[in-house]
Amino acid sequence: MVDSKHEQLGIVRQCRLLSISRSTFYYEPKGESLFNQKLMRLIDEHYLKRPSNGSRQMARRLRRQGYNVNRKRVRRLMRLMGITAVYPKPRTSTGHPEHRIYPYLLRGLSINRANQVWCSDITYIPMQRGFMYLVAVMDWHSRKVLSWRLSNTMDTDFCVAALEDALAKYGPPEIFNTDQGSQFTSLEFTQTLKAAGVRISMDGKGRWMDNVFIERLWRTVKYECVYLQEFETGSQARETLGEWFRDYNEDRSHSSLDDRTPNEAYQGEEPPILKAA
Repeated sequence: MVDSKHEQLGIVRQCRLLSISRSTFYYEPKGESLFNQKLMRLIDEHYLKRPSNGSRQMARRLRRQGYNVNRKRVRRLMRLMGITAVYPKPRTSTGHPEHRIYPYLLRGLSINRANQVWCSDITYIPMQRGFMYLVAVMDWHSRKVLSWRLSNTMDTDFCVAALEDALAKYGPPEIFNTDQGSQFTSLEFTQTLKAAGVRISMDGKGRWMDNVFIERLWRTVKYECVYLQEFETGSQARETLGEWFRDYNEDRSHSSLDDRTPNEAYQGEEPPILKAA
């Protein structure tokens, strides 16, 4: 609300009118220490291999690697990264107490065409100094990444922006599946889907297999792109990830798609015919 370039009111006067101190206006929150960022990178790598490990197992593993950390610190960092241990729980909890949780609609469903089911998820992206979050929208049948966005906060806006981009480019799917994260259960996200006439499906709490294809995408993009880079800026990360996603959609064939690329499978092209040697 304070405009540092206001021609008539100085910062002191604006702060006084808003009943806030100048120190509040100039305050910049401190990011995580380099040590914590290193821990977050290691937690992320280990989580991709063993998503069932919680903060206790994660802290034990870090200590075996020579990092003197307790469970409390690891638990806080995992929450900051937006990851939780994946295992069956006796009671289903919700990402936000005021948000509606929708039923899972994919159990037993034969998914055999493009735009039948889309899915979305968020993952943590380590940077050289700090971190960002990546959201992607994927077509379940073809594995095509329809849209994606990077953000330095886990807010709802960048998820809605990715969704709106995919809807504008490809039209609405029949069903949209996500986990129960507060970004996806938010009114802004669900209303965007409802306005497009899309049925909403949500995973069971702690069931990463319900959204397995995008979980596999995260593993691939991190080992083939993110972990091989030292992203210094958000613009560098966006450019590099953009190139990777283009290559993934256009040039990467999948055996499960009869050796077609995601673009070819999405467009319904026939599998390539191999010539005899």
